[in-house]
Amino acid sequence: MATTLTPYLAFRDTAREAMEFYRTVLGGELTVTTFAEFDMGQDPADNDKVMHAQLTTRSGLVLMASDTPGSMDGPETSAHSLALFGQDPGELRGLWDGLCEGATITAPLEEAPWGDIFGMLTDRFGIHWMISIEGTATQG
Repeated sequence: MATTLTPYLAFRDTAREAMEFYRTVLGGELTVTTFAEFDMGQDPADNDKVMHAQLTTRSGLVLMASDTPGSMDGPETSAHSLALFGQDPGELRGLWDGLCEGATITAPLEEAPWGDIFGMLTDRFGIHWMISIEGTATQG
């Protein structure tokens, strides 16, 4: 098996909600395991938190996430970005539209100086996204 690199997002208490939202946008199969399911909750308040979630789309995209237990320092904001690049304007504009729900647009999806359609947003869970539709700026 080839080595892969997969984004693994950390949330304080919203991993399940975020991953369910990403499933509605990206499609695919979502699996979620709680701390209680593996008897890993050191604090009963953490039992229903997400120990591991994995979203796998039909096109092979994989996104993972978990909640940080209350006893650990957790993320206050996202310090990373996720990028979706491709050549299918319909698919990527659809993903942009889905991610825009409750998001802050930091750069609208429009023609970029390098010739792609490009946009950036921070979704309602604080995750930064970049979407680039390659080589389509002059095609509309």
